[in-house]
Amino acid sequence: MPRTIYLDYNATTPLDPGVRDAMLPFLGEIWGNPSSVHHVGRKARALLDDARDRAAKFLGAKPSEIIFTSGGTESNNLAIFGTARSLKSKGKHLITSTVEHHAVLDCFDYLEKREGFEVTRLPVDAAGRVSPDDLKKALRKDTILVSVLAANNEIGTLQPVSELGAICRERGIVFHTDAVQWLGKAPFQNIAQFNADLVSVCCAHKFHGPKGASLLWIKSPLHPDPILFGGGHENERRAGTENVAGIIGLVAAMEKFVKLPVFEPTKMKSLTDKLISTIEKIDGCEIVSPRENCLANLVSFVVRGADSIALLAGLDVEGICASSGSACSAGSLNPSHVIVAIGRKDLANSLIRFSLGRETTAEEINFVCEALPEIIRRAQRAK
Repeated sequence: MPRTIYLDYNATTPLDPGVRDAMLPFLGEIWGNPSSVHHVGRKARALLDDARDRAAKFLGAKPSEIIFTSGGTESNNLAIFGTARSLKSKGKHLITSTVEHHAVLDCFDYLEKREGFEVTRLPVDAAGRVSPDDLKKALRKDTILVSVLAANNEIGTLQPVSELGAICRERGIVFHTDAVQWLGKAPFQNIAQFNADLVSVCCAHKFHGPKGASLLWIKSPLHPDPILFGGGHENERRAGTENVAGIIGLVAAMEKFVKLPVFEPTKMKSLTDKLISTIEKIDGCEIVSPRENCLANLVSFVVRGADSIALLAGLDVEGICASSGSACSAGSLNPSHVIVAIGRKDLANSLIRFSLGRETTAEEINFVCEALPEIIRRAQRAK
């Protein structure tokens, strides 16, 4: 069995030992339901409230603006469905971009097909970036919600979210951004930097916290309709018993790894530069992640004459864990919508994403660079 070289940190990260230690009491002696009125429940509630206060302080927000969720998908769904439905009496026009995560795109598709909303999907340039001028032109009197992600999960493009948010705020239109890939990788001061009304702030497992814990920030006094029912949890905005252990891990990971990014830019650049230099020399390969205004830990490329399944399989044989923008299941392959959007439809089924992390070493990158040319040649021959 080959050694494992893990280059899929933007999919998930290993749980940090210090974060695990912070969670352990909540997997043992502090096990009460925080909605229970007895002393066992009250102890859990007090510590949950403390975690909410810590999250609010870290973000520069009010505790009442913090909604703990199960992940980025739920945060995006609550932000989009909840806001669109709550504001539909004011208009039914929504705006998003063509390069959003499917947890956003599929919400807009549903609202358009099932609930009578009209959706404008903004184009992007060759780097995957939305133009503020295009947003201005797309706004209408009946526009009620704009959603554009902060950092692209497939090719790493950083969007001008602050500028986009300012355009919306000037016109009184609600702006949401999916910032799940931003925290721990791009500069973060406080929640106000996004100029947004709703921010899908994070998934803990993207920066060495636990899976199943996330956070949606909702600027007061906005109150989206809930999408989960059955209890008055999270100030009646998200029903369901809180995952206290996960929330504790989320807050601990935020405090530890976000403002001093765990994906340290200088280290990341030296390693990604090596990868880029190697990939650019391989026949048929083309880098699609931008060289500027991009996540520092990410290198994405497409390969002419090969497909993602063969490439990922070839990498895995050598012990290299990577990912694709494509959805692979039961032998089927869906082209990357992001690669289509940036004008490379002919190569949309050959995307490979390397995302590096704190454990990535120069020796590992050297091994990848040595193995990659032959892996790609084999995949090209297989097709």
